Amino acid sequence: MLYFIVQQTLICAIPLLIVATAGIFSEKGGILNFSLEGIMLAGAFVGTYYLHGTENGTQGDYLLALLLAGVAGTVIILPHAISSISLKGDQIISGMAINLLVPAATVIIARALIGRLQIAFTNTYMIREVPAFSHIPIIGDMFFKNTYISNLLGPIIILAAVFVFNKTRFGAHLKACGENPQAAASTGINVTKIRYIGVLVSGFIGGVGGLIFIVPNATEYASTVAGYGYLAVAVVIFGQWNPLRILFAAVFFGFMKTLANIYTIIPILVYLEISTNLYKMIPYLATIILLFVITKRSAQPRALGVIYDAGGN
Repeated sequence: MLYFIVQQTLICAIPLLIVATAGIFSEKGGILNFSLEGIMLAGAFVGTYYLHGTENGTQGDYLLALLLAGVAGTVIILPHAISSISLKGDQIISGMAINLLVPAATVIIARALIGRLQIAFTNTYMIREVPAFSHIPIIGDMFFKNTYISNLLGPIIILAAVFVFNKTRFGAHLKACGENPQAAASTGINVTKIRYIGVLVSGFIGGVGGLIFIVPNATEYASTVAGYGYLAVAVVIFGQWNPLRILFAAVFFGFMKTLANIYTIIPILVYLEISTNLYKMIPYLATIILLFVITKRSAQPRALGVIYDAGGN
């Protein structure tokens, strides 16, 4: 049972980890990204539409679908980038507009393309065993059996984010733009360019996360990612905009979500006779409580959400 719980926690945590990492690429540069739900939906829609056209798809098909999902996320977030950076609009409104627009748009497009809302695909992407690694005692059964190639992307993306923010010039410039864009500009940094890159990278990673949520959990796209985009925003805050802390936050919320889904197979939880609805509320109650505690000592970038005017202060 322990192996099953770990595997289910990974299925819940990996999309959260990836999409939360997407969020920090935008917010480290000072641009609020509340559009993660819409970005996930866009990526999930385009990715599943590609998989819909394949039969007995290979891992190569899945990787290509992930790439297309990332491109979709990049395209969808572009209006948010233009509104927030170039037009100096309200970053919350433009982000939420994407969340409201994308579900409706995907319904219309899906019906136009295939005549129905749901975009079904054949899930042939589970890897029964990863050669060599699956034979490692304990962790082989937990992490390298009955898994997906996308599960490996979570650790890769978070390690890449740590490297970018701590070891590259771009990462240093992005953080500078999120802390004090005027000071960054005075040193010759192109704040507008850096922020655009950060937001577009955020869109790409978020789109990938949308498809990664769908594939292990369903065999069709039905215009929903179960609120994971909003939960990812909470993970960013809980993780204090720090990639490694976000890793632990995503695992925590993933475990809470798993507990809500599988409590019926855990005898002691069944014995308690607690309402099913309460278990379903656990991840969101934990989110509210932790956010209430965390926001009192928030480490968010100082210029997050603040409009940058190159000609002003």
